[in-house]
Amino acid sequence: MEDVLIPAIVCGILFIGMPWVILHYVTKWKQAPKITTEDENLLDELHYLARRLEDRLNTVERIVAADHPDWRPGMPSVQSTDTDLSRSN
Repeated sequence: MEDVLIPAIVCGILFIGMPWVILHYVTKWKQAPKITTEDENLLDELHYLARRLEDRLNTVERIVAADHPDWRPGMPSVQSTDTDLSRSN
């Protein structure tokens, strides 16, 4: 009995189970939403706008750095009170 049962289970897994799992996920993959040409165009436009904004920001930083030599990009405009608290201790 066991001589027939084990090969039947292996054949069932190989010829029924594996194709079922593969076909299941292939179907899910085909049903997944895809990016459209409209979406690609929107992404290209957003990328272009982001590059323009980055260029503008760099220009503003260069102008401010030229006017105020002590200014550093990324420096907050209002200094925090942490330095004042550390001096009082």
